[in-house]
Amino acid sequence: MGDTGGPPETDMLRAVFDGVGAGLFVIDSTGRITASNPYARQIVGRDEEQLLGADVHDLLHRDADGKDLPREECPAQIVLNSGRPAEGSEEFYLRGDGTLVPIIWAATPLQDVGSPEGAVIVFHNFKKHRDAMEQTAAHLAALEELTARLTMVAESSVLLISTSDMGEALDQLVRLLVPELGDWAVVDLLPEGDTERRMRRVAVHSLGDPGVDESLKGPLPPPSHPSRSALARALRGTRPVMLDDRAQENEPDEPFAHAHRWLFEVLGEGTAVVVPLYSRRKVFGALTVGRIGVGSRHTDAEILVLGDIARRTGLVIESTRLYEQQRDMAVTLQRQLLTPLPQIDHLRFAARYQPAQRAAEVGGDWYDVFLLADGVTTMVIGDVVGHDLHAAAHMAEVRNMLRALAWDRQEPPSGLMRRLDEVMTNTSDAPMATAVIARIEGPDGGPWHLHWVNAGHPPPLLVEPDGNARYLEAGHGPLIGISAALHLGLEWTDALEELPERSTVLFYTDGLVENRHEHLDTGLEKLRGHAMDLNHLGLEDFLDELLIRINPGGDDVALLALRIPERGEGTGDDLAPPQHAHNPATADRGAPGSRVEDTPVRDTSEPDSAPG
Repeated sequence: MGDTGGPPETDMLRAVFDGVGAGLFVIDSTGRITASNPYARQIVGRDEEQLLGADVHDLLHRDADGKDLPREECPAQIVLNSGRPAEGSEEFYLRGDGTLVPIIWAATPLQDVGSPEGAVIVFHNFKKHRDAMEQTAAHLAALEELTARLTMVAESSVLLISTSDMGEALDQLVRLLVPELGDWAVVDLLPEGDTERRMRRVAVHSLGDPGVDESLKGPLPPPSHPSRSALARALRGTRPVMLDDRAQENEPDEPFAHAHRWLFEVLGEGTAVVVPLYSRRKVFGALTVGRIGVGSRHTDAEILVLGDIARRTGLVIESTRLYEQQRDMAVTLQRQLLTPLPQIDHLRFAARYQPAQRAAEVGGDWYDVFLLADGVTTMVIGDVVGHDLHAAAHMAEVRNMLRALAWDRQEPPSGLMRRLDEVMTNTSDAPMATAVIARIEGPDGGPWHLHWVNAGHPPPLLVEPDGNARYLEAGHGPLIGISAALHLGLEWTDALEELPERSTVLFYTDGLVENRHEHLDTGLEKLRGHAMDLNHLGLEDFLDELLIRINPGGDDVALLALRIPERGEGTGDDLAPPQHAHNPATADRGAPGSRVEDTPVRDTSEPDSAPG
């Protein structure tokens, strides 16, 4: 817009045109520029002579790659043709230096008696705003990717700690990784302890045939020493090892490397990353995740995620193995404190011990069967308060006290219980305990009687031959460790019950019938119902099926069962056939009294006691 030297109104319009903070083009009806302001010339990097009379589309309008666009896509032309205003932010102008500048624009037609005589285009340099938008979009994309990776790490952590079966957890882990982080995934574990000598492939998953995945599991060939294979190098450190085409060509010619190379041939050619499964103290194995296809590879972010997942897996493997070691140690200790069952005449006994589910939770549960000096068989079931090594030690202490007191003199169970309470209180720091002490009394061939006393323990269950079952509620008294300690002078009352031939008496600890989800009465009723259903089974199967049906969880459980023979068995020269019973104790323990010369007691855990 040239100087006119015209009236003040014209001068004012000129000042506004030149001073407005936006680029302004005025174009005629053919799209040619008739006027431009300084800000417009600054944005497009061209002087007034270059712009005046030039076609705005041909000179300036380009796509994002700097290429010419069809005239019908030109916003200025569209405004001229339609006679309607328009605006946008997706256009680019070509600057005088050859660079592109993104613009945000608005165009309004100039009308003369209804027909457009031209248009005014107002525009701004949109580069800063567009750059900010692109940067924001890039940040959002990166955040989404990070969220996805963190979600993967979180899901893998939840998966690994949700099961105590490490094999199952690793199977689920490789399924989680495919296809998000690869087309196939494999876990190989190093030997554990002295029983294993070779590394094993324990988990395989791909998008192909599941049968093929299973065929790849099993022991791996031993590596050479030292092996230069990718798997061996990963096992020697804590950093990922990449297996691209070049690295695969350089793999050594040895069976251990061939077993890893076989993964590509079976599951798909491409690249892979091998990450060690490690904790602070040792390496447990390796995770290999592969991508199929030429040029396929993992990004740095994906490798970091796989490394994090592998490290977490190593920590879980270490914790799981430590848990198993502690639990094995606890169970071994508990079984060392138990004893095998004796065979006494025609009476048949069976016992089971099931440890607590939590690691290192040895308990105070015990059972005992032994022959007294007067020829009467004694049955005991008990539970010392506590769930730790102290409880186990106190259990052994109380059991041994009871054996000594029972052998020392002939007396009813109530007298034995009273003396045990006094001795335990005055010579031991053992806490309270519950117990049932019973004598199996009767002549050879029957009838048999159960003579017992109960110190705060769940009542024995009598299952009769016809399948009816009832709890023996009599004989209840206080827990052991209360009366003498508090000088209460409490007593225990003896109870007597005739035991029908072929009936079963079941002693058990509270872990069989108590749990946090239901009332004790419900647990007792379930036990009674199951015992009635299973009474037709042999004594060993009877106990096994009870444990399967009830499936106790949490606390440890001890069971002791007695089955009465038929009337008349054991009279005269009718010798009982050798019995063989399941032995919850360790193999080196002997049944009480079985190693005395000329004893009538036999050890049912010895193989030569089994019937031929």
